[in-house]
Order: sequence, then C-alpha cells, then structure tokens
Amino acid sequence: MIRDYVCVDIETTGTNVGYSKILEIGAVKVRNGKKIDVFSELINPEIPVPGYITDLTGITNDMVYGKRGIEEILPEFIDFAGDDILLGHNIRFDYSFLKQGAIDLKLDFDKKGMDTLKIARKVLPDLESRALDYLCTYYGIKDENHHRAFNDAEVTAKLFEILMEQYGGKYPEMFEPFDFKFKVKKIQPITDKQKKYLTDLMKYHNIQPDFNIDSLTKSEASKKIDKIISEKGKILY
Repeated sequence: MIRDYVCVDIETTGTNVGYSKILEIGAVKVRNGKKIDVFSELINPEIPVPGYITDLTGITNDMVYGKRGIEEILPEFIDFAGDDILLGHNIRFDYSFLKQGAIDLKLDFDKKGMDTLKIARKVLPDLESRALDYLCTYYGIKDENHHRAFNDAEVTAKLFEILMEQYGGKYPEMFEPFDFKFKVKKIQPITDKQKKYLTDLMKYHNIQPDFNIDSLTKSEASKKIDKIISEKGKILY
C-alpha cells in the first residue's frame, strides 16, 4: 500500500481552468503515513477575487494583494512535490489547474494520483454525501478551516489513512495510483460583440461585476450572459 505521497489542495477564482486563477496552494508531505513537511502559500491571481469565492473560502482581495504570483509559487510547489504521488479529494480538479499552470510556465509536471473522493464513492456507497466536510464529520476529523487549501490538504491526508486502514485490504485496487489524463483546452477570448452585450446587460439590470470582463473566455462570457438573461431577462429596447 502507498504510504508516501504529497496531499494537495488548491483554492481558485472559479472552476474554469482556462480562465480562473489559483488563489492558494496547500500541501502536506507524508512518509510512512506521517506528516513530515508542509507547503502553504496564498497567490496573487492578478484579477479580482469574486464575491462568491470570498464567501466560500474567506479569501479576500486584501489577503492576496502584494502576494507573489503563480510564476513564483508554482515552481516552488513542483520542487516540494518532487517525484511523489499526488493525493487529493477530487484530485483531478486540483491537478488540472496545476498542470495548466505548469504548461503556461513551460515547466515539467507529470504525476500519478490517488483520490479520496473516488475511494469514498466505492467503499462508502450508502453515505448521504462523500463531500470532504461530511466525511470529516463522519470520521471525527477536526476540520476547523474548511475551504482553505492547507486545512483541506491536511484533513484529506488523515481521511486517506483512515480509509486505507479500514478498506485497503478489501479494495486494494482503490489505493493504487493512477495516471492523470489532461487535455489542453483551446481557449478563445471573449468577442467584442459579447463584451458589448454583456456590459450593456449588466448596466441595464444594474449588476456590479465581480470579475474582469476582459479576461473572460468566449465560453465563460456565453454562460454569464445566459445566466443573467435567465434570472433577469433580456434588454427591452
């Protein structure tokens, strides 16, 4: 069974790997099931932190103002992770951002992974939820700062050790590392037509944006336009 790994969690400005930015990286290095080192860094995303992300994570614009950018932090994390397997809860989400960041910076970052969410779905099919906070409550793992990267990495490592102890013998295949499959997405920027319509739509409905409109992708802009129209309606000329 795998007992040496780096457990990682990230916080981001959104879920779109092509547009959203990494706000925080937290990681725990584990040897023989025991924590031996930690990594925890807030990152300046160079775009405003959306209000709903602040509500979720507690990370504000003031907290990341003046912090170093991803171009400095990511190489340090890659060095910290070394040749270790990456563990996480829904690790493919975290890996996709880290991998895209590495590609953007022309850095090598090819890993194998293990996923406590995938394991929990297999071994605990009857639970009401397999969300990380729910599993922490279920197993009595102290989870005092949920949705902050280092906290979530630390509790995920503890969860993994519990799941391995309870189910590693019955489901050994679930505790073997897998290869990540990552496909670089072709990203198209917001069009001038979309930018004008989205700006007019927000003004018409008196909506204050919590994002940088110039940084939107074409797909992201379409989703925001559709969402506003569905909730507020079209512009009536």
